[in-house]
Amino acid sequence: MEAADPILRIEAVSEMTGVPEGTLRYMRSKKIGPRSAKLGRRIVYRKSDVEAWVEAQFAKAVGE
Repeated sequence: MEAADPILRIEAVSEMTGVPEGTLRYMRSKKIGPRSAKLGRRIVYRKSDVEAWVEAQFAKAVGE
């Protein structure tokens, strides 16, 4: 049986990526950044979506 994809709260995503929580909230309002959802009052992310978003940022990078 395959393990479930962990659900992360915004605080964990901020710590994982180094992106401030306020910036993640702004990105969510503009529909940019990692895919997210609301569960009740909480903003949550799937770990795999955050990792895919980070990889996409590296793919777009121009040898910085």
